[in-house]
Amino acid sequence: MSAALPLCPECSSEHAYEMGALLVCPMCGHEWSPAADDAAVESASDGTRVVKDAVGNVLADGDTVVVTTTIKVKGSPQGIKAGTKVRGIRLVDPVNGHDIDCKVDGFGAMLLKSSLVKKA
Repeated sequence: MSAALPLCPECSSEHAYEMGALLVCPMCGHEWSPAADDAAVESASDGTRVVKDAVGNVLADGDTVVVTTTIKVKGSPQGIKAGTKVRGIRLVDPVNGHDIDCKVDGFGAMLLKSSLVKKA
């Protein structure tokens, strides 16, 4: 049953469970709506993917975005701080919810979730 549920967007735990209309992570206590994950990536009428940021702006390849919340990075003591500007993003097919491929200064190449950034 838990294999069909998405990973926690906060801590990436696979132990999420349903509680009413929300999904809950027992590891970090984060609660979220599964519909919110689907709202970030939509399909346009012509079949192309439309990726939206945390505010609802449509993203495109080459855009500059700003990280909205501090993101923990495995192997790094600080992580990516909120307000970090990322230039020249590329939109990719989602991999575990990560649909932006980019290079972050000080960290290198990585994948980000569109729900954690806003268009600059």
